[in-house]
Amino acid sequence: MELSLATRTVGEHTVLEVGGEVDVYTAPRLRERLLELIDGGAHRVVVDLGRVDFLDSTGLGVLVGALKRLRAAGGSFALVCDKEPLLKIFRITALDQVFPLHPTVDAAIAADTTGA
Repeated sequence: MELSLATRTVGEHTVLEVGGEVDVYTAPRLRERLLELIDGGAHRVVVDLGRVDFLDSTGLGVLVGALKRLRAAGGSFALVCDKEPLLKIFRITALDQVFPLHPTVDAAIAADTTGA
């Protein structure tokens, strides 16, 4: 399956909607897009994984890298994920303790706004 990436702005947040499979073949495209956003001045990034069907360790590594880069720059990074198979991956790897995970984009933005 192909990877789809769409970006939109909600207030001060940049929302990256990801669809398809994030794996060793498609993760470089996701990495490039995240770096473009961050280097382009996005400081509050929400990655919406709602349309992602598969996520492997390479994809997780890309997300961790973006999180580190944004935190180092004083920004915020959150994930939107409500699919149990993906949530299980985050729990098994203990990354649910690292990433702010939210069921919707609105919830992610609200949590970042109240936490900021």
